[in-house]
Amino acid sequence: MTHGYTTGTGPGPESAGPYGAAHAGDANGAPGMQSAVPRQRTTEPAPVPDPAAPAAAPGKPGRDRYLDLLRSIALVRVVVYHLFGWAWMTVLFPSMGVMFALAGSLMARSLKRPAASVIRSRVRRLLPPMWAFGVVVLALMFAQGWNPAKDPDHGDTWGLIGLFNYIVPIGAPPYPWQLGSASGLLDETWAVQAAGPLWYLRAYLWFVIASPLLLWAFRRAPWPTLLAPLGLTAIVGTGLVTIPGETGNAVTDFAVYGGCWVLGFAHNDGMLKKIPRYVSVSCASLVMAFGLWWASNHLGPDGWDLNDIPLAQAAWSFGFVVILLQYSPSWQQLPGRLAQWDKLVTLSNNRAVTIYLWHNMLIMATVPIIDLLYRLPFMQSERAMGALDSTYTLWMFALIWPLIGLAVLAVGWVEDLAAKRSPRLWPNGAKRSAGKQSGSRAAHRG
Repeated sequence: MTHGYTTGTGPGPESAGPYGAAHAGDANGAPGMQSAVPRQRTTEPAPVPDPAAPAAAPGKPGRDRYLDLLRSIALVRVVVYHLFGWAWMTVLFPSMGVMFALAGSLMARSLKRPAASVIRSRVRRLLPPMWAFGVVVLALMFAQGWNPAKDPDHGDTWGLIGLFNYIVPIGAPPYPWQLGSASGLLDETWAVQAAGPLWYLRAYLWFVIASPLLLWAFRRAPWPTLLAPLGLTAIVGTGLVTIPGETGNAVTDFAVYGGCWVLGFAHNDGMLKKIPRYVSVSCASLVMAFGLWWASNHLGPDGWDLNDIPLAQAAWSFGFVVILLQYSPSWQQLPGRLAQWDKLVTLSNNRAVTIYLWHNMLIMATVPIIDLLYRLPFMQSERAMGALDSTYTLWMFALIWPLIGLAVLAVGWVEDLAAKRSPRLWPNGAKRSAGKQSGSRAAHRG
């Protein structure tokens, strides 16, 4: 998919790499990091995530733990994809389509209330975490000497006006294509990679605003509304009609993932359950097969990375989501061996926006940390350096998760303030459960 954000080693369409970290290494011989960023606008998550629906403690009425599990898997897949840059992961699990479908289902459920209040609630929960992220990113950009009014890619007044998108993501935020240096603490493309996740927030915001109208249309003409985004993708995502600039990127995003968002409506309304499973799965498989066929004839710079191929992404994600939701069980608790992941699933759902926004910055932060290993006395031999060189990305993989945990502790509580809840440092459901047990014992004693 061609987007305006990029994460890679230099300027290019954002579809040129969702998130990834590229680093040239330090003077002591740290290896140049491969760009682990498939060509998609930071698309793909988590994320990510429906910022308006944090996970409750296990067993809370109204929570569907199956959907929570899917969101957690989508977030993990986004992080891994942006770290390793494996194109095949976009086929294995289309995270962005899944997350938009889950958000659409929750939005349809919420629209039982007045639409204006629902939209305000969604926007309120989305913006404060984004503001916290934007403050840090903009501060780093300005500290390195970036002036949006003099940026050759934005220029003059428009560069300053574009900063509004760091407050309300109605468009593409400005950022420098190159800032810093290849041998410095921050790679010269770090700003592009950092701003990458903001495309998702823009798409999410426009889906939220359009949802009352989309839901109205879906309930009166379900099939045309459900399939229209695929038709629109065939027009704007194949070059048949070209819309220039960020407007074209926004329209393409809306088309590619619009079908998944409306599938969320269908799931909430029980429409999918009314269709015989063999019919829905068979049709979904045909749509997915078409997506792979189209991709095979329109491979992008990263081969089978569906983020570079809008129509293939739309078709594959649509069929994949149909199957996931058709087999959707209603779990109040995670069953069997999945129960051991319950706290992490709860935590990741409660901090989905934080994880999605910050994970790309944190991937880049692993590089200077790992580079410090080259300075250790016992790492000065060629054999030791070679071993670290060959396992560099694995060390990044090991380090990214504790860094994400630190980000959850440092800024995750902003999501609670946005939702008008008391701030919580580590909302994995354990504390609430303990509180209930304590109250139960107190009642027994009393």
